[in-house]
Amino acid sequence: MRRVTVTDPAELPAHALARAIAAREVSPVDAVEAHLARVKRLEPKLKAFVEVYADDARLAAEGADRMIRAGHAVGPLHGVPVALKDLIDLEGRITTGGSAHFRERRATQTATIARRMLAQGMIVLGKTHTVEFAYGGWGTNQHMGTPWNPWDLATPRTPGGSSSGSGVAVAARLAPWAIGTDTGGSVRLPASFCGLTGLKVTIGRVSTAGIVPLSTTLDTPGPMARSVEDVALLYTVLSGPDPRDPNTRGIVPEDPMPVLHRGVRGLRLARMPAAERDGVSSEMLAAYDASLEALARLGAEIVDVDLPFRFVDLVTTSAIVQAECYFFNGTLSEDAAARLDEDVRLRTLAGSGVTAQDYLRTRRMQQEMKAAFARAMDGIDALLTPTTESAAIPLDTVDQAVMPSRFTRFGNLLELCALALPNGFTPEGLPLSLQIVCRGYDEATALRIGQAYQVATEWHLRAPAL
Repeated sequence: MRRVTVTDPAELPAHALARAIAAREVSPVDAVEAHLARVKRLEPKLKAFVEVYADDARLAAEGADRMIRAGHAVGPLHGVPVALKDLIDLEGRITTGGSAHFRERRATQTATIARRMLAQGMIVLGKTHTVEFAYGGWGTNQHMGTPWNPWDLATPRTPGGSSSGSGVAVAARLAPWAIGTDTGGSVRLPASFCGLTGLKVTIGRVSTAGIVPLSTTLDTPGPMARSVEDVALLYTVLSGPDPRDPNTRGIVPEDPMPVLHRGVRGLRLARMPAAERDGVSSEMLAAYDASLEALARLGAEIVDVDLPFRFVDLVTTSAIVQAECYFFNGTLSEDAAARLDEDVRLRTLAGSGVTAQDYLRTRRMQQEMKAAFARAMDGIDALLTPTTESAAIPLDTVDQAVMPSRFTRFGNLLELCALALPNGFTPEGLPLSLQIVCRGYDEATALRIGQAYQVATEWHLRAPAL
């Protein structure tokens, strides 16, 4: 693997920055200032952040620097900056949930995952933009603003949603890593369009306490970063049971690090059925096929699988998220005077038509499909798909009635885990993405496969020209 000496702390991936800070080669002050300098220079164009906590981040960096120099580092990530999606509560700070209606809503508590990061000495740079109510896959927001995908500075393209600002912030090196949430693909879609690595965890792996909900049945917070190693490192901080989140009870914590570097030799990885190639761009398919070949060269066995569904069928199975979003946001959406994103308002109002029978029928189908998928995957370690059908498209070509979640939605519905990571670029220089889908609570295997792929390739090392 080619190694590059980098003097700017903002150019270091998170794991390397953490090691440099721990070794006192880089101070937390220098790390924070480097990222804030990029934010100051690029944020007017990119609009990744809702709010930047520059003064508080500097104070925290000074404190972290003193503690580390005194030999009192609280953990391996002490002094490393992070950005949070604007669904995640910080006590006393505004959480808009992507809605202009909530521009003055101050949190009365701090989300569990934020507490865990702060307990490690991490420094919050600010809150990043999201689709309103986190209900959309393209990354657009009519009133709060749509972040600019940094891979094309001439044409505004989809940043991916709903964690749009987190994707843009990490891709543009405004933050070494960030937190997103994923209900139908909202970590993986911006990871695909912005050239990042993003982990969709299994329900209950990471607490949602203190996070503005979209669908309590399907919501999963997760890390977005520049490499699998970064994602795995942050995942170990975020995961674990939380008394404030019933979904986490009884979920045994796992540490993915012991198996991260074991490679893929002996693993059986399934290619998607041939019929699923229809509608996928030629560039994405070429990158996908090359990824399968690369993993085969590394010792994995690539096998066929007969799935009990078409991916597109599960995209339209939306009664759960529709009903639950309407429960949380229906009253506001029915107020014609409320200043809402009209595309999101329409999606939310669709939930008013979901009957109790519809909802319960979908929940029963969910369990049946989980069992059928488990049978199809018997003896197979992971299913490999593209993450999206194409690279990021121009914003003026987006059809808001169609979501880009064809390959991602089923992972949430079937309570699986999945990793998205870069696997190529279009001739125009736009990133492409591979998705590694594993059984629920098998994040360690997804990360292991992704790490083997990134050790053998360099797609994740590319950065937009900014």
